[in-house]
Amino acid sequence: MSLFITFEGSEGCGKSTQAKVLWQRLLDAGIRAELTREPGGTPLGDKLRQLLKHRIEVRISPLSELLLFIICRAELVDKVILPGLQQGKVIICDRFADSTVAYQGYGRGLDMKMIEYLNQLATKGIKPDLTVLLDLPVAKGLQRKTRSEFDRFEAEDIAFHSRVRQGYLDLAAKEPKRWLVIDATLPKTKISMIVWERVNTLLSREN
Repeated sequence: MSLFITFEGSEGCGKSTQAKVLWQRLLDAGIRAELTREPGGTPLGDKLRQLLKHRIEVRISPLSELLLFIICRAELVDKVILPGLQQGKVIICDRFADSTVAYQGYGRGLDMKMIEYLNQLATKGIKPDLTVLLDLPVAKGLQRKTRSEFDRFEAEDIAFHSRVRQGYLDLAAKEPKRWLVIDATLPKTKISMIVWERVNTLLSREN
């Protein structure tokens, strides 16, 4: 019954909350499930997360940032995602390879072919069975935190976040069967219900 489900979205969209809700619902249903995240999910990934997410005095170049995310992903796939899927678990990941396309490709303007190649290496060709995109207007997402709480990415300008959002929408349009796009302004309970309905359908097919 292995399934790989990822949650994507721009800042403040609520994807981490929904990933946890789904994980708990699966456990309550007696289904073996594991929740992880990017960057992070492994000892190495958690160390690099501190560097990538937090505002530090040292400026990280876009290419270096990309490579650090790729390192995190390769480690997570090798240590958590692949083993979990091989054990028949449902793996839920808060961000995955699509984040790199949206943030480092659309947001930073790095070469898409390079990103695709590096993602292929890091993921070993694994693609999610379902990617949930919680779509939220940029201004609404950033309003959910004060500027003093912003991490490195949240502190970017509106133009950057608008490019990221468009990147996600473009990706979803290219693979509509894999992506489930949800209006993130809906009530949390409504969002979790929509997600569960799709996941339940996938689980039924697996059985």
